[in-house]
Order: sequence, then C-alpha cells, then structure tokens
Amino acid sequence: MKAISAVVLPAMEKNQIPGMAVALVLGEKTYVFNYGVSDVEKQTPVTDETIFEIGSISKTFTATLAMHAEATGKLKLTDTAARYLPELAGTDFGNLQLFHLGTHTLGGIPLQVPDEVQTREQLLEYFRTWKPAFRAGTMRTYANPSIGALGWITAKSLGQDFSTAMTQAIFQPLGLTSTYLSVPAQKMSSYAWGYNKDKKPVRVNPGMLDSEAYGIKTTASDLSAFLKANMGMLPLDSMLQAALNNTRKRYFSVGQMTQGLIWEEYAMPVDLPTLQEGNAPKIILNPTPVSAKVPAATPDSNVWVNKTGATNGFGAYVAFVPEERFGVVLLANKNYPNAERVEIAHKIYSNLTGKQ
Repeated sequence: MKAISAVVLPAMEKNQIPGMAVALVLGEKTYVFNYGVSDVEKQTPVTDETIFEIGSISKTFTATLAMHAEATGKLKLTDTAARYLPELAGTDFGNLQLFHLGTHTLGGIPLQVPDEVQTREQLLEYFRTWKPAFRAGTMRTYANPSIGALGWITAKSLGQDFSTAMTQAIFQPLGLTSTYLSVPAQKMSSYAWGYNKDKKPVRVNPGMLDSEAYGIKTTASDLSAFLKANMGMLPLDSMLQAALNNTRKRYFSVGQMTQGLIWEEYAMPVDLPTLQEGNAPKIILNPTPVSAKVPAATPDSNVWVNKTGATNGFGAYVAFVPEERFGVVLLANKNYPNAERVEIAHKIYSNLTGKQ
C-alpha cells in the first residue's frame, strides 16, 4: 500500500520516530504495516507482534468495562461514587454521578494523581478532600484521576481486581491475545522501547490508577480488532456488544466535538483543522465549557470517532467511522504531537476514500 507509506514515512522522518505500526480496517479487510525499529540499539524491526504502550487510549477500555458492569447489572452510571466507595459518603467526590467520571465533567481535577498519593487509603483521602472548581456537567477537564476512579469502582462492583476484570470481561472475549496491563515475561522480547525527547529508551512507570487510566500495552493488530468490535464487526455476546456501543452514547457537546464515555467524535464529513483543534493540547490541559445532552443521545454511525494516547516514550492514535467500516491505528515509540497523528490518519482516510 504505497498510499500508506507515502504518508507515514515522511511523518516518521519529520518527527524522528524510530518505529511505527499502522493498522487499517477497510470494510471486511484488515491490514497491518510496520515501519522502523522497536529497539534502536539492537535495530530490532517492528513486526506484527510488536507491543506498544497506548497511554490514554486505555481509557476507552476502562469505559467499556464500566458499560459491561452496567449491562450485567453491577452498577449504573447514574449512581454516585459513594455508593461503591462508602468512605466518600457526604463528600463532593462521593456525590458525583459515575458518568461524570467517564466524560471529564466532574468539575475540575488535576491531570495526574499527585505523586505523594501512593496508597489506596491516601487516594481515598485525596478524593475526600477534593473540592470542585465548577458545577458538575458544565466544564470539561481532561484528567486521569476521574476515569481512574471509575475503573476502580467498576472493578469493585464486579468483585474483582481491575486487571482480572479487564482481562476476563474484555480482552479475552474480544480475542485480544497480545494486549496486557502487565506484559508477561515471555512477551518482553516483543515489547518495544519508547524513546523520550532526549532519545533515551523508556517505558511507562508504575503509578496510582495507572492500569485504569493509561496502562495498556498492545499490538496494532489487536487494537484494530478492538475498533472492529466497536463498529459491530465481530461475532460477540450481545451484552458485550451493547457495552461497546454504549460507550459512544453522546453526553456533552464541546465545540464541534461530542464527548461520549471517553470516546470523542465529530459529525462527518470532518476536515483536518477541526480534528486537530479537538485534539489540541489546550483542549486537554484547559477547562472547556460543555453543553449537556439530556438524556445522553444514542450513538451515531456517520461520525469520526477518535482517541489519542501517550506515555513519555510512546504516541498513539485511533479513529474509526462506523458507517464506512473504516478504522485506523497509529502506534509509535515516540510521543509526537497530536496534530501530526491526526494529520497522518486523516491523510490516509482521504487517500483511500477520495473524501476530504
């Protein structure tokens, strides 16, 4: 597919990316293209088996697990956090409805859990003393602690630890055989090294709520299967399919972007500047006004659905258009600008479909 390489290779050179894996879903067919190296020192080539960190794309899996718990009657997104964490009863955080945790609309919280929070008890104390800067449901403040808390609550509602719940309820039923929260010893040779801004090899550090917010490592092939599942293209149990579909209920409008449960989407056709604006650092780092859809609107199919993800050494992007059965996965072992990732994906889409 020269059309893919013509887009990817110049972007790799421009952004000094050592290695990339690109997966495409085009109707019933899936393709994976590998470029560069997963280990600069050893010059190990990227292959179909190469495992990349996907950072915040992990949040979409956490959202799916939450909807699985709702589909099986273990929780409701309209419940309050205190129902599952009774230690938070009577607090601002405890009074939040769970859907606010999955839509970044709880009322303002720092992007990361503070470094000094090292235990679950300290985390509970952090949530106990949290005070909102805004009324819930009025501003979008993208953050790890909120979706992390939803993951914690979801696992608790299922009576399992988060890793076990995710593996048994999501990874295994979807057939994701190379997707992990903790890469097993026998797969470490396939785990790419990421490269930081100083070109030093790095991998993600353990942290509070890391599994729930940014901890998944996977292959381009597995992630393309996840996109296919989200488009209803795999033979799945009806409850799991409902859980996947319900992550794309539309809760809030943020400019031209619509906020689902973690997933972000745009009505088609959508141009590159609109996508770049919606994935810009200012949208991630600054509070942004939202307008609520009450009740949450049902999922649409003629939309560009996307999510970015990064760790210190990796940059990832996924997008799909359900109506067209189109999906793209970009995995790189360098954290490069979101605008560049979106441009690669949009150019690939335009080249293959003839649409702008």
